[in-house]
Amino acid sequence: MLSSSRIKLFIPLVVFVLLALVFLQLEKRMISGDYDPSMLPSALIGKPLPEFNLATLDNPNTVITSINLNNKAALLNVWATWCVSCRVEHAYLNTLAEKGITIFGLNYKDDQQKANQWLTRLGNPYQLNLFDVNGKLGLNMGVYGAPETYVLDANGIVRYRHV
Repeated sequence: MLSSSRIKLFIPLVVFVLLALVFLQLEKRMISGDYDPSMLPSALIGKPLPEFNLATLDNPNTVITSINLNNKAALLNVWATWCVSCRVEHAYLNTLAEKGITIFGLNYKDDQQKANQWLTRLGNPYQLNLFDVNGKLGLNMGVYGAPETYVLDANGIVRYRHV
């Protein structure tokens, strides 16, 4: 019979084997095309954005509410200067804005000065840019991280989410 000290030696091995099995299963799903990490679920699809009152990135004295985003179909792009993928995506957002697509920005858990410098340097595709310094709106939206882009209809209903 095994002593309790010997059993304790096997616990890390069992944990390792279980983790290996989980990762192998995940890899198998990814290879088969059954798993797409960009298709993360969103509870917001078919619902309005959560209510909010946030200052704009360029003017802390201007406060915007969720009602201000209604009346026009638009993209809502969650971005930050610390986000490497956001830099890659930014050029495409500038192109969309040049073609007349309405894009609202949600600067997420970022430094206001760095974010404004980023937009000055790389261009500003956003008609309106909300400053979510504490990430409260992002949390209420179920944001996993940046970048994320939401398609809003003219009534402010979320129709699609791209991660």
